[in-house]
Amino acid sequence: MSAALQFRNLTLGYDRHPAVHHLEGTIAPGALMAVVGPNGAGKSTLLKGIAGVLKPLGGRIERGGLKARDIAYLPQVMEIDRSFPISVYDMVAMGLWGRTGLFGRIGPLQRDKIHHAIAAVGMSGFEQRPIATLSGGQMQRMLFARLLLQDARIILLDEPFTAIDARTASDLLDLVRRWHREKRTVLAVLHDIELVKSHFPEALLLAREAVAWGRSGEVLTPDNLLKARRMCEAFDDHAEACERERAA
Repeated sequence: MSAALQFRNLTLGYDRHPAVHHLEGTIAPGALMAVVGPNGAGKSTLLKGIAGVLKPLGGRIERGGLKARDIAYLPQVMEIDRSFPISVYDMVAMGLWGRTGLFGRIGPLQRDKIHHAIAAVGMSGFEQRPIATLSGGQMQRMLFARLLLQDARIILLDEPFTAIDARTASDLLDLVRRWHREKRTVLAVLHDIELVKSHFPEALLLAREAVAWGRSGEVLTPDNLLKARRMCEAFDDHAEACERERAA
């Protein structure tokens, strides 16, 4: 069901300024992994790189031969234009685009899948509601319904539980566990250390580079968390990317 993700001397950034640099490692098929680190650690940048939204400045990402439609990416909710005039139903239906195309026909089977996904996240009855009227929790439920339709082998979640109520967070965690049981690879950017230790077996602690990587309890120690914070504070935001390669 899943494929391994491999980072080979990976550097990601913007305008040649690195946000993640010289990352090496493998995420095993079917992993349930949290990406943790201070603000500015490069967590969201890493997910954008895996999703193909951001091209590497150096090195590469190997996705096990997967195509873009096999990777589902949920950005931070603040990146979604909630003023766009679209209904919950149509927003969820966008999860089918990878298979039907932008102008592909949605027949009875596809409509059933859309309604089933909406019901699975507890949003039945909201189909025609404009997304601008949704609460934070309802918005995130809708976006998880869209992920369900994508049926992807790799799922990337950027701060999926931020600014939502506890009941919604619990329901969405149930979906994450379901994906894990289905042996999909799930990566989530998270800030709640206790939530990570309780629900995510593996963690990558990032501070522009990997501080620690492995079992969550072994990675998220006070010493490692302090080291990550100090590394981010010391990082030169004006450094040029791939300096090592040029020096070599």
